[in-house]
Amino acid sequence: MAQPDYVIAGAGIIGLSLALELDRRGAKVVVLEAGQALRQASAAAAGMLAVDDPGNPPALHKLAQLSASLYPAFLDRIGDLSGSLIPFQTSSTLQSIPPDHSSLEPLPDPRELVPQLVPAEHRFALLPEHSIDPRQLADALLIAVRHTGIDLREQSPLTRIAATPDHVSIDTASGPLHASHLIDCMGAWSPAPVAPRKGQMLAVQLPKTLALETVLRTESFYVVPRTEGPNAGRLIIGATVEDVGFDLKVHPLDILTLNAHATRLLPPLADALFLESWAGLRPATKDDLPMLGPIRRQPRYLLANGHFRNGILLAPATAHVIAQLLLGETPEVDLAPFSPDRFT
Repeated sequence: MAQPDYVIAGAGIIGLSLALELDRRGAKVVVLEAGQALRQASAAAAGMLAVDDPGNPPALHKLAQLSASLYPAFLDRIGDLSGSLIPFQTSSTLQSIPPDHSSLEPLPDPRELVPQLVPAEHRFALLPEHSIDPRQLADALLIAVRHTGIDLREQSPLTRIAATPDHVSIDTASGPLHASHLIDCMGAWSPAPVAPRKGQMLAVQLPKTLALETVLRTESFYVVPRTEGPNAGRLIIGATVEDVGFDLKVHPLDILTLNAHATRLLPPLADALFLESWAGLRPATKDDLPMLGPIRRQPRYLLANGHFRNGILLAPATAHVIAQLLLGETPEVDLAPFSPDRFT
């Protein structure tokens, strides 16, 4: 029986980021993935590091700020291990200001930043936040993990878990494991209270007449340019939020609606070449906050899940605070708002 220090269930960005952090701290880690690593929500995301999105719950802000501060070192470590530079794609966001949100200061004229913009019913504030390309990150992260001592086992779902006060025994398709802790990072496939929230998106070719180097985000849709790397010249438009279980079908009417919203804001998109559309499943909770930490009735079983729309943003901070918990350190951020026991 293999005896790692920790077993992580789920090889999305949260699970693999945690594995990298624990490996960096000298732990022996096995990561179990029922399918293929980084093939679900992690690669389907837009990649906004939306620290100050007014749609986020206020309780998320300190964790989001911590994660943004950790991001440069996080990308550097992945780059050092993989040999691939992962640049920030943008460094600012034009955020529409909700009617009841007074803390954001509106720009006098956002067209000074994006001349083709037709603000219409929107007032915009300028936020200093970055975005990345999640597909580029996923490729580099997987290579990075494979250049460490992390034991990543794809096509290896959990089949049985048995916990005692001092260890966890786990049966898998690739054999039994005996570890100090099991950490659930299975995303939308985790048990309740996590539930999938579907998001449909599309990509178009950025027209030559539209020099866009900032994210545009409203309450109902966003536009995210890719400015560097293998996907430079693309524009990501998203996204629906649907409570439809595990349905991953892409519906043309929804894609056309998203495109129409974006085109109304940026008329040059009427001539943009359609490239592809897709859907992903976000792991959501009832209060839109992640679950971070142990379950009271079984402290050997930890959750790092329920990140909803902010999995890419929160990956470094989640890895950091969960590693602190596992190693007996005081987490840098108060995790009380994210306790898994708040739903029981």
